[in-house]
Amino acid sequence: MRRATLALLACCTAALACSDNLTPASDRQIYDGGGEPPLQCVPNLDGRIDSNELQAAIGVPATYLVSPQGEERPVDVVGEVDGAGKRVWDWSANAPTDQIAVLTASALTGKWYAASFPSGQFVTPSDAAGSLEAVYVHDEQALWLLGFASAVEAPAEGKTLVVYQQPVALYRFPVQVGGSWASAGTVQNATIRGLPYAGRDTYEVSVDAAGTLHLPDVTFSQALRTRTRITSEPAVGASVQRRQVSFLFECFGEVARAQSRDDESAGDFTTAVEVRRLGL
Repeated sequence: MRRATLALLACCTAALACSDNLTPASDRQIYDGGGEPPLQCVPNLDGRIDSNELQAAIGVPATYLVSPQGEERPVDVVGEVDGAGKRVWDWSANAPTDQIAVLTASALTGKWYAASFPSGQFVTPSDAAGSLEAVYVHDEQALWLLGFASAVEAPAEGKTLVVYQQPVALYRFPVQVGGSWASAGTVQNATIRGLPYAGRDTYEVSVDAAGTLHLPDVTFSQALRTRTRITSEPAVGASVQRRQVSFLFECFGEVARAQSRDDESAGDFTTAVEVRRLGL
């Protein structure tokens, strides 16, 4: 019976294959999902960040968990070395007071201060509140900082417009362990919160470690620890020094940072006035 059934099925299959196609004709096209667009940047985990791996994603929002203004927080910028000899930073602890900041890079075109930065390409919020914006140029050599401006021309606290006479090399490519550089920007006829300002800002940057960085919502396996010391020397008044430890990752840029108190003497500071972490 089984052999007869199989034979009958074979005959029916052959008959259908040889007979006329009775399926109604259709002018509809086969569905095409189109596929996902290719990613503009894919980390290759080679231990360095090249120029093409640190480009601004214009109009793409990034969400950060940020400690509230005025709250100081313990921070560990040193990390630990695990059994495999790899450095690990654990910044994954939940902080109930964290606030959400959504930061987005945008084109310079149309900004009220655009004419003051004729070579500028794009801007990003400099502070978590988005009230101050930094202006940049990106090329094969470096990410250059051109200056700062208030996001709106006439904020309640007064207008800010700071244009460096020489671009400041914020990150020199490739960004990799062992890299260090210093760059200074001179400021003349500037305005900070409505008040006239002149001075000089010196940026000293070093990349001194790589390892795994644990954040509340994501882990980066090859983050680069970058230290920045900024010394601001106004024409009138005492100089101020600020330290910042940032963690960079290929294609993502800065994924975490801690900023010290003013005039902090310790490179491995343990108290931060702002902690910023990529998150949800």
